[in-house]
Amino acid sequence: MYVVIFEVEPHESGKERYLDLAAQLRQELSKVDGFISIERFQSLNNPQKILSLSTWRDEESIKVWRDQLEHQSTQKEGREHLFAGYRIRVAQIVRDYCLETSPWQK
Repeated sequence: MYVVIFEVEPHESGKERYLDLAAQLRQELSKVDGFISIERFQSLNNPQKILSLSTWRDEESIKVWRDQLEHQSTQKEGREHLFAGYRIRVAQIVRDYCLETSPWQK
């Protein structure tokens, strides 16, 4: 299992547009074989900063999403017009455990 950690700081004028685009892409994202889940979080220290955490079955699934045309078009708009900065990290999960009563327990 892999995770993609996408940290983004939209320009003030671009935050709403970024969130709208992310919501629009959600349907396409859910069609990708190997996609597991996605959540977005707002930083407590910097309200402009958003973290998107997506979970994937394997690296190949991530590559399929990265190369999806609508996603590429949205990425371009973000880089050129919406983002003050961003960082993407891809990591492999080496352990996954939780309290037995946690909502994440399968």
